[in-house]
Amino acid sequence: MWRRPTERLLPRIVSSPATQNRAELSGIETQVKKLVEDLKSTSVDTQREAASQLRLKKMPSRHFLSINDNNKTAIANANAIEPLIRVLKTGSPEAKENSAATLFSLSVIEDNKVRTGRSGAIRPLVDLLRNGTPRGKKDAATALFNLSIFHENKAQIVEDDAVRYLVDLMDPAAGMVDKAVAVLANLATIPEGRTTIGQEGGIPVLFEVVELGSARGKEYAAAALLQLCTNSSRFCIMVLQGGAVPPLVALSQSGTPRAKEKVHTASAGFSLFSTSPPFNSKNLCLYHKASGPYRHRYF
Repeated sequence: MWRRPTERLLPRIVSSPATQNRAELSGIETQVKKLVEDLKSTSVDTQREAASQLRLKKMPSRHFLSINDNNKTAIANANAIEPLIRVLKTGSPEAKENSAATLFSLSVIEDNKVRTGRSGAIRPLVDLLRNGTPRGKKDAATALFNLSIFHENKAQIVEDDAVRYLVDLMDPAAGMVDKAVAVLANLATIPEGRTTIGQEGGIPVLFEVVELGSARGKEYAAAALLQLCTNSSRFCIMVLQGGAVPPLVALSQSGTPRAKEKVHTASAGFSLFSTSPPFNSKNLCLYHKASGPYRHRYF
């Protein structure tokens, strides 16, 4: 087929995937900046819609692939964290839910865990955990879980009274056992967290989760109990006397691989066995790893 010379000589220009991605990211950043400005509006409706749209920027949709770092980076770079916290304090119930969910997504990135915690997000998240809608409480718990991975945030979460509400939300009727116990497991890694869990009646509730909870809930409850037990003789006696050891041992033997790993890792220096003397609720043998061989201790 005959072609004009210009058709044969001129190269066809095709956009590369990298160019398309940059263009898409630029478009996202422009939209995000507009939404962040809307978060600062005094209009409740404008705030609510902006918070909802920001939440959608991290959810799967026809326009955005999934929860991805490009969107998170764009939102954080637009200085959205502080306006999101403001909405979390003063917005409508729906806007608070969406703000908490967006903060959860942003805090997957390590730097954002630090910034979000230091910007004052923890107190309003705890308030949402206490007074929010069911969906708001779940969003708050997931955000607190991510924030509690960063060590500095743990003490602030405890200080802001989150443990009390997390223990309350471990009632199966609340439908939040796994989310609440996951946060408690992180908080149990610091002294003030362990103390508060004990004071707020969390130990018996953890027993119940180890025995009757979901596979995931059992993993986190076991991790929390073993943190309590290995770091405090007082809490250890409460665990032994409360009857939590048999289900912990059962979990170490028949739980999921992750559950077994949690039990054995947390009990590296404080190992529980079910042999010689017989292991039951009346005669518990605890092997304590001292400087020499294992030795029996009885309670």
